[in-house]
Amino acid sequence: MRTAVVLLALLALAAIPGSLFPQRNVASDPAAVINYTRDNPRISPWLDRMGMFDVYASPWFAAIYVLLLISMTGCVLPRSRRLWQSVRSDPPPAPRNLARLEGHRTWETTREPAEVIAAAVAYLRSNGFRVVATGKEVRAERGYLREVGNLAFHLSLLVFLVGIAAGKLVGFEGRVAVAEGGTFANDVSQYDAFSPSAWTDVDNLEPVSFSLEQFDVSYQTSGPNMGQPTEFAAMLAYRAGGGEEQTITVEPNHPLDVNETKFFLTGNGYAPVVTVRDGRGQVVSTGPVLFLPLDTDNASEGVIKVPDAQPTQLAFEGLFLPTAAVGPQGPYSMFPDALDPQLVLTAYTGDLGLGDGVPQSVFTLDKDQLNQVRRNGQPITQALSVGETMKLPGGQGTLTFDRVSRFANFQIAHDPGKEITLVAAVVLLVGLTTSLVIRRRRLWVRVRGAEGGESRIEVARYSLTRREPPRDEIEELVTALGGAAPSPAPSKESSA
Repeated sequence: MRTAVVLLALLALAAIPGSLFPQRNVASDPAAVINYTRDNPRISPWLDRMGMFDVYASPWFAAIYVLLLISMTGCVLPRSRRLWQSVRSDPPPAPRNLARLEGHRTWETTREPAEVIAAAVAYLRSNGFRVVATGKEVRAERGYLREVGNLAFHLSLLVFLVGIAAGKLVGFEGRVAVAEGGTFANDVSQYDAFSPSAWTDVDNLEPVSFSLEQFDVSYQTSGPNMGQPTEFAAMLAYRAGGGEEQTITVEPNHPLDVNETKFFLTGNGYAPVVTVRDGRGQVVSTGPVLFLPLDTDNASEGVIKVPDAQPTQLAFEGLFLPTAAVGPQGPYSMFPDALDPQLVLTAYTGDLGLGDGVPQSVFTLDKDQLNQVRRNGQPITQALSVGETMKLPGGQGTLTFDRVSRFANFQIAHDPGKEITLVAAVVLLVGLTTSLVIRRRRLWVRVRGAEGGESRIEVARYSLTRREPPRDEIEELVTALGGAAPSPAPSKESSA
């Protein structure tokens, strides 16, 4: 047990760097390590060599974890066997000298020994003691549930560690943003970010697909929390395996669950629908474009890339404002709902750099080989309402703001050990509480012959826990057996 406690403390210390430094394979922030390395170029290589960016998958953390599991197994299983043997065995015989034990009481009575023994057995059993009686003594014990709780605590801790290990070894996390009308299939190529574990079978993910039929969100329109969302929900049409298509409404804390692969709704934003025509007048891009929210009023930024435009590639960068307004600092959104939506865009032409093989984010624009579109020498920035069109000079192309759509952000997780871990955590708390509250103790009643045909009765108790047993337990037993209640100790004044 001492070894397990030391290893548990080491595991807690080893987990601290995982909270201090960004970690790889975290779906909620996949660029955290890259950004930290860019900002701290000197110390980052050394931290990486020590595994500080991948703490929970590092060899030294795994070594402590495995040693703790071995230690807990070697501690708990033998104790479980001893408890089982102890429960099946009778309470031990009384010591020779009961006077050395706590609560010792003795008195003489004219009652028959058999009568006293029977009365003691009946009383102790009615109070929850396990009782064994012989011709001259009664052996009783109570509080085995304390040991059961203690072992339940340690066993559940062991299961808890196994559950966490199972989730970290075979589970995965990912995220994807889907616009209204868009679809998603549970394949690695479809994820915006995917973080597998060491044993994740990425070629055999749960066969499930869905389409986002509709996204609804409501906002508070008055009061101190004006603008905060009161509810939002995604209506999905999904198909699992080879089954029929079904519909479900996914809300926060109410995910779509398909064989332990869960799709959590974690956020939302706007995806304005635009149509882009190039210099030939042909439609080269149409559909929703995701804009990422910047503030609580859903002012969002985004990029529209059109690599198929001719005679030159086109790009647009700017803001989407759900309820547009203009202030001293420029255009902004004064409310998160789409009451007066506008697109504020700046246009570019040139080479988007998509042919050099270097991956680019769909939310950023590489302007190294782009030229900002100008009219009369001035950069063109135009605010578009729904139905309006931005025309580029020289017949280079147009962009039409067709309508407003929304997107939903889903966090996808497969953690097969989560349910095991939850049950183990509940049992752990129950077992710990039981082991702290219940008091285990042994109690003996001995009857011996005395002078004059009377019987001498002795009662004593032995506590197996640090917590003091009920104070009145011995006195109530003495009273039930016909003994006299103890007289109060004389005070110093009366003795004087």
